[in-house]
Amino acid sequence: MKLKELLAKGYGNTMDLNCAEKMVYGANWAYDLKLAPESLKLSAGFGGGMGVESVCGALTGAIMVLSHLYVKQNSHESTRIKELESEFINAFQKELGFSDCKNLKATYRNDEVKCNPIIFKAAEILDTIVEREGL
Repeated sequence: MKLKELLAKGYGNTMDLNCAEKMVYGANWAYDLKLAPESLKLSAGFGGGMGVESVCGALTGAIMVLSHLYVKQNSHESTRIKELESEFINAFQKELGFSDCKNLKATYRNDEVKCNPIIFKAAEILDTIVEREGL
């Protein structure tokens, strides 16, 4: 199952996950990453733009997933992760207009849909990259 489909079905809502957690926990399930529960907690502090409406948590969560999938030991081993990060961020900004939580929330968030339009778009972009690059 694709991450976007999983999230659109409500994954993470009953667990009260933030946007970064939804990306990482959801990707763990959708892509069968086999991340330990302790590892999943690393995404907690990135929701809400790291709690200060800075870089979007859905974006940072997606970068965590790309790192897990496409880095063997560290980022300096090749240019691959930088290329994938750049692709993701450029697509995210092109589709949504911003990468910061503050502007994204002002444009897309309301009490009914919460940040779902942002999270779903991030998941769609991540699905596209993962589908092309493989697991």
